[in-house]
Amino acid sequence: MQRAKYQLAIFDFDGTLANSFPFFASVFNELAEQYRFKKIEMHEIETLRHATPRQIMQHVNMAAWKLPLVSRGFIRRMRRNAHQIELFEHISDSLKFLASSGVRLAIVSSNSKENVAVILGAELFALFGQVHCGMSIFGKTAHLKKILRKTGIAAQHAIYIGDQETDAEAAAQANMAFGAVSWGYGSMQALRQHDRVLEFVTGHDLRQLA
Repeated sequence: MQRAKYQLAIFDFDGTLANSFPFFASVFNELAEQYRFKKIEMHEIETLRHATPRQIMQHVNMAAWKLPLVSRGFIRRMRRNAHQIELFEHISDSLKFLASSGVRLAIVSSNSKENVAVILGAELFALFGQVHCGMSIFGKTAHLKKILRKTGIAAQHAIYIGDQETDAEAAAQANMAFGAVSWGYGSMQALRQHDRVLEFVTGHDLRQLA
């Protein structure tokens, strides 16, 4: 896809801005034991990068109704350990560059607003005009559309940037481009199968949106 300039850049948080996967992996089996689904062995992690969230849930025998419980459990544990979570390299500088270049910034994340604010820090958090948090990983489309309505920016001038196939699906359903990051959990090979995909190899590459 040809590079384009965007008026609005909406970001996923975990795996896109914040390097939270190592923490998630460290507590996954604890959550599995608590909510009674299959644990993941270390040798399975790389293979599961090529699976969709629905396929991963099927692999560990997690019923759909348990997903909100597991998500809340993860969010609570992250709240207690937010100091362990760092932003990916170049993310801070790239966000500042985009904001100073006139690109409007927003976040749509299944994580909590509290966790997002703490991990970003006050200076970076203030760059985001809208922060929508706490929805299911399968429920992001409505929030993307809501941000478009609130900003008055047409979908063709907006992009949603994430690291999971559910992010790509949400962007497509909101009729906007999708930015796939190489540093997240989902594999680039899987993400590039979607339409209207821009690929970002490093955090510094995000500056090309402006």
